[in-house]
Amino acid sequence: MRRVSIYIRRLTEDDVPVLILLAAQDGDFDIQGRIESIEAPDPVRARAYLANPTVLFWISLDAEIITGFLQCLVLPIRTGRGHEVLVYEIGVRQAFRRNGVGRALMTHMESWMRDNDLEEMWLAADNPGAERFYKTLGYARREPEYFQPVYMSRELA
Repeated sequence: MRRVSIYIRRLTEDDVPVLILLAAQDGDFDIQGRIESIEAPDPVRARAYLANPTVLFWISLDAEIITGFLQCLVLPIRTGRGHEVLVYEIGVRQAFRRNGVGRALMTHMESWMRDNDLEEMWLAADNPGAERFYKTLGYARREPEYFQPVYMSRELA
């Protein structure tokens, strides 16, 4: 196993080229063979997205190589402290997996949450490997265990 240096930083509105690069290389961060790339974001919309204070988008770097990313959203809710974090997507470049990159990104997010008085986060694990990874970080299925939310979407014409 190679030694990986992990530096994490949050993207700003000036990092639109990073989002474009990640879209082109999406397959290297996903489950092998699931997807190769995704549609590149519109630069104006991407800038507004990254400027949105509810968007948390971190990348991990080893020198100049992006080794992973974590995309989260701070959601306002009607109960408790009024906010929670949705872990929307995490990806680690295939060549850098099993080197602590994903764990470092999640630990960084949790530190950010503590600094910003946020206590709860949630996510949807979409494959057995992801579920195993999250369990090692202390995440657990919500009871009752047989309940599985149904992911639904609709695109307006």
